[in-house]
Amino acid sequence: MEYQEILAKYADTPGGMIEAFHAIQAEFSYLPEEAIIEAAKMFGQPAIEAYGVAGFYSMFSTEPRGRNIIRICESAPCHIAGADKVVTALEKALGINMGDSTADGRFTLEFTQCVGQCQATPVITVNGKPYYDVRPETIPGILAEYK
Repeated sequence: MEYQEILAKYADTPGGMIEAFHAIQAEFSYLPEEAIIEAAKMFGQPAIEAYGVAGFYSMFSTEPRGRNIIRICESAPCHIAGADKVVTALEKALGINMGDSTADGRFTLEFTQCVGQCQATPVITVNGKPYYDVRPETIPGILAEYK
């Protein structure tokens, strides 16, 4: 689906730009510059406003990234529970560093703030799906779900 079709679905929706950006990112894994410019036109906003929306919200990315976004909580409880070991296991398993994407475009590693599951740390999410009490040895099984 082209981003113009996605934008058109939200053209008459109050707050539609944010919803359209979510839908575009779900389709493309990021917000292409052309989509942001087109959104500004469609919603009658200056381009700087559309860029402001795209840049303000941490869930949006204007850079290409993998189809599967893996986020690891970097809050104090997860850190104390061994998040650094989980990060090392993820980087080793995928052959990339935090903030990078795999060459095949399947995975991106990102840090995130607290996901509200401090009773089961460390926590990672894959495309928003949470995994609790993650240990380095559980990483291969989690990744296998997305390969």
